[in-house]
Amino acid sequence: MALKVKAVERLLKFDKNDPGSYRYVLKPELYTSLDQKKVIREAALRSGVSQGVMKACWDAAGEVIKAWATEGHAVALPGLGSMRFGLRSKSVEKVEEVKTGLISSRRIIFTPSVDLKDELANTGILITCYDRTGKEVKRVTSTSGEVEDPENENGNQSQNGGSASGNSGSQSGNGGSNTPTPSEEPNYDQPSGD
Repeated sequence: MALKVKAVERLLKFDKNDPGSYRYVLKPELYTSLDQKKVIREAALRSGVSQGVMKACWDAAGEVIKAWATEGHAVALPGLGSMRFGLRSKSVEKVEEVKTGLISSRRIIFTPSVDLKDELANTGILITCYDRTGKEVKRVTSTSGEVEDPENENGNQSQNGGSASGNSGSQSGNGGSNTPTPSEEPNYDQPSGD
């Protein structure tokens, strides 16, 4: 099974006076959001317990995770990793200026387990490229790759030996694969203090 990604040619402007240039922008092709009932039904089937028992366990685990995470704990999510509270905030020079108004957003940070990162790294990715008119112009398939590590403060990625293979169709336009894209806002996630 492979994850599906779209590369769509779009006009990007880096500031309001920039005439812009066409670049291929990648984004995951998401399927549908799985309903909680479906997840509970599948988990019950795989574990051999009734759906009622699975739902009770699911609800209880959700309440425990919510309670502990909002108390500032990093909470283990069995088989998946852990989640914790984080925030984005402005910095100030003087201690007298520190106030809650400096916090711009509260966040939930998910850190995947090594097993989940390995599974994701070993999952193939199929990229379908569309030009600005919506015509499919190329397909690229990868069998493995890198997984972003949110705990690595340098923003580096853990490598698992990526490889790319296979091309079908023809390529047209400026592929834009080696061109910069607008940078994102810096990530100032901080674990909560005790």
